[in-house]
Amino acid sequence: MSKTAAPPHQSAADTSAAVDAFMATLDHPAKPAIEALRRIILRADPGIAEGIKWKSPSFRTGEYFATVNLRAKAGIGVILHFGAKVRQLPAGGAAINDPLHLLKWLAADRAMLEFADLADLAVKESALTAIIRQWIAVMEA
Repeated sequence: MSKTAAPPHQSAADTSAAVDAFMATLDHPAKPAIEALRRIILRADPGIAEGIKWKSPSFRTGEYFATVNLRAKAGIGVILHFGAKVRQLPAGGAAINDPLHLLKWLAADRAMLEFADLADLAVKESALTAIIRQWIAVMEA
């Protein structure tokens, strides 16, 4: 009898309940801002789900595309990526409109967003939402 693997993103860690439990025990100086970041990302698109991936709150549509950076030295951060698999991107990389220059590109397929604090996140919420929506569109193209 062979053991069948669970479909991707069907584990207990791939749920909002897992993120709720993780956040309930998180001891982090920017916890209120992390909670706000979580709400903003989830509101950006009704198809976004969350889970714990890479020992941090992470967000997905089909594949995971964003992970909260709990190791940021100051403020809060989120890493945007195009999933775990290597993805062919257009020449010049992903075309993401970023008029506030929030994206700090770490590689052709990965960028970081950083916010000083909850107030900074609130001021940049609409720009963050626009970036998240564009990021998803590139992933799903």
